[in-house]
Amino acid sequence: MPWTIRPATARELALRFLESAFCIVLLVTLTFVLAHLVSGGPAYTLLGLRANPDSVQALNQLLGLNQPLWQQYAIWWLHLLQGDLGLSYLNHLPVAAQIGAYAGQTLLLYAAGTVLAVMLAAGLGLIHGVYALSWPGHACSALEIFLYAMPGFFVASVLGMVFSTWLGWLPAGGIVDLRLASPGLWDRARHLVLPAASLMLITCPALARLFAQEVHRELAAAYVRTARARGLSFPAILFRHVVRNAARPVVTLLGYSLPAIFAGNVVIESVFDYPGLGWLLAHSARSQDYPVLLGIVLLVGMATMVGNFAADVANAMLDPRIRK
Repeated sequence: MPWTIRPATARELALRFLESAFCIVLLVTLTFVLAHLVSGGPAYTLLGLRANPDSVQALNQLLGLNQPLWQQYAIWWLHLLQGDLGLSYLNHLPVAAQIGAYAGQTLLLYAAGTVLAVMLAAGLGLIHGVYALSWPGHACSALEIFLYAMPGFFVASVLGMVFSTWLGWLPAGGIVDLRLASPGLWDRARHLVLPAASLMLITCPALARLFAQEVHRELAAAYVRTARARGLSFPAILFRHVVRNAARPVVTLLGYSLPAIFAGNVVIESVFDYPGLGWLLAHSARSQDYPVLLGIVLLVGMATMVGNFAADVANAMLDPRIRK
C-alpha cells in the first residue's frame, strides 16, 4: 500500500504552504519598500551624481519611478503574475534571463560547498558524538565553536590572503583566468576551491554540532544496548543504525538553512568577485536596480518555501506515527 498521510496532517501541511506563501509576499513587499526608500535612485546611478535634475526626472519618468509607490508595487505584481519580471534598469536586459545567467554559478558553488560541509560535519560530528566525554570530543567541540564564531567575510578573507596572496596556490577571484584564450575545467575548478572552502567552513559548524548531539543521544538509546547484548559489533551498530537515525535532523536542518547558506553566498561571492546570484544581489542593491533585486529576493523566497515544505512533507512521510 503506498504511503499516505492522515487528513489532519494534510491540513497542517496545507496551512504550512499558505504560511510560506504569505512570508514570500511579506519578504518581497519589505524589500520593495526598503529599496525605494533609499535616497537617490537608479537615475543617479546611470547618469552620475552630478546629473542635471531635468535629466533625472526624464529618466525616472521613462523607468516609471515617478509614479506613486503603491502603483509601482501593483504594476510589478501584475507583471509577475504574467510571468514577466521586467527589465533591468542598468542594461535593459530581461531580469529572468539575467538571473538565469548567474544562477548556474551559484548552484555550482552551493552544491560544492554544501557537499564538502556535510562531509566535514559528518566526520567532526561522529568523533564528537562518540567521544563526547573524552579529549577528542572536547577538541571537536572547540573547533566547532571556533568556526561558528567566525564571520563569513573574515573566513573568506583569511583563506584568500593565505592561499592566494601569501602562497599563490589559488586564484584570488573570478571563475576563470581571463588571460587564457580557452579556460578549461581545471582552471574553473581552481577558481571554485576558495569560495567552496569558505562556504564549507561557515556551514559546517551547525551541522556538525547537531549531528554530534544526535549521535550521542542515539548511543544512549535502549536499542543500542540490546544490539550489543545480541553480539553486534560497535562499528556495525554505529554505521547501520546510529548514523542513519542521527542524520535525519541534519537533513531537515539543511532544508531550513537555505536562506542562511545563500546569505553566506552573498558575502563569499562579493569577497572573491564570484559572478553568482549573491554577487548580482549585492551589485543590484548598490546600484538600486529594483527589478533585479526583487527578482532575486523572490527566487530565494520561493526556493526557501519549497525547501521547507519539502522537509515538512518528508518528515510527515517518514514518521510512522502520522502515516496511515
